[in-house]
Amino acid sequence: MNNQLKNIDIYLEPSDNARLSSLCGPFDENIKHIERRLGVEIAHRENLFKITGKPHTAKAASEIIKSLYLETAPVKGKQKEIEPEHVHLAIIEADVLEQEAPSVWGKEVFIKTRRGVIKPRNPNQSQYVANILNHDICFGIGPAGTGKTYLAVAAAVDALERQEIRRILLTRPAVEAGEKLGFLPGDLTQKIDPYLRPLYDALFEMLGFEKVERLIEKNVIEVAPLAYMRGRTLNDAFIILDESQNTTVEQMKMFLTRIGFNSKAVITGDITQVDLPRGARSGLRHAIEVLGEVDEISMNFFQSHDVVRHPVVARIVEAYEHHEETERVKRQQKEQAKKESDQ
Repeated sequence: MNNQLKNIDIYLEPSDNARLSSLCGPFDENIKHIERRLGVEIAHRENLFKITGKPHTAKAASEIIKSLYLETAPVKGKQKEIEPEHVHLAIIEADVLEQEAPSVWGKEVFIKTRRGVIKPRNPNQSQYVANILNHDICFGIGPAGTGKTYLAVAAAVDALERQEIRRILLTRPAVEAGEKLGFLPGDLTQKIDPYLRPLYDALFEMLGFEKVERLIEKNVIEVAPLAYMRGRTLNDAFIILDESQNTTVEQMKMFLTRIGFNSKAVITGDITQVDLPRGARSGLRHAIEVLGEVDEISMNFFQSHDVVRHPVVARIVEAYEHHEETERVKRQQKEQAKKESDQ
C-alpha cells in the first residue's frame, strides 16, 4: 500500500451557500464523519475543499463529497438535507475501507423503477442482484439491514414494469415472533398484515401508494400468508418469500414446488432469528443443506459488514455473532470434558 500522503483540491459548482451548508451538516458533522471513517483531513472555505490522506482514501473522499453535493440540488424548489445515513451509505458505496482503491462493482448491475435507479451498495448486494436476474430461484440469507428484501422487491417491480411477468406475489410465514396473533382484529390476512409491512413499504417507495393499491385490487400484486400458497401453481409470477427462517421443512418444500413456468422466486431470511416452536427445524436451514449443490439455484450469504443501515447496526450484529460463537465453543468444551470424565 502507498503510504505517501496526497493533497486533492476540489471546487464544488455551482457555489451555493445553502447547498454547502446541507453538505457539511451542523457544525461540519458530515465532513467530520468522512474524516473519521476514511482517515483523511478535510479543510474547506466556501466551495473549495482541500483533502489530505493516503492516495486511495483521499480520492474516495473527494468523490464522496462531490456525489453528496450533487444530492443537495433542490427538487421542486425544496432543499435536500444530507443526513448522517446518506454519508454512511456513500462511504459504503465507495468500497474503500478495506481495499487499496475504490472498486467498480455494481456499475453494470442495477434495477430500474419508475421512481429511479436502485444500485447495489456493496459487492455482496451486487452479486445478489446479478443472481436474482440470472436464476429462477435465489436465496438471500443474512442479518437484518443487508437489503435482502428491498432488492428482491425492486427486482420484482422492475420485471413487472418490463412485462416479463404478469404478477408479483409476496408472502411470509404466519409465525408469532414473541407476540400472539390472536388478539389482533380481523381474519388471518388482516392479522398478518402488520408482519408484511416491510414488503408494503418497499412497494410504496418504488411504485407509489395509489398505484400499489390499484395493483392489489386487480390481484397484480398479492400479499398473503404462506399458508395460502398450498395447492397453487404460480406461472408468470415473481414470488418473494420473506422471513423464510420461520418456515418448517414441509412448508419450504411446499413453497418451492409451487413455482410454475416463467416464474422467479426469491427466498430471504436470517437463520439466527428463528421464531419456530422449540424442536421444530427451520426450512431455510434445511434448504441450504439440501439445495446447496443445485446449479440452477443461487445461494447468497450476507455478513454483518454488508449492513447498509446505521453503522451501529453492523456492530450490534457482530457483537451477537461473537457472543454466539463464544457460547458454542463453551458448549463444545463442556461436552468434551464430560466425555473425558465418563471415560
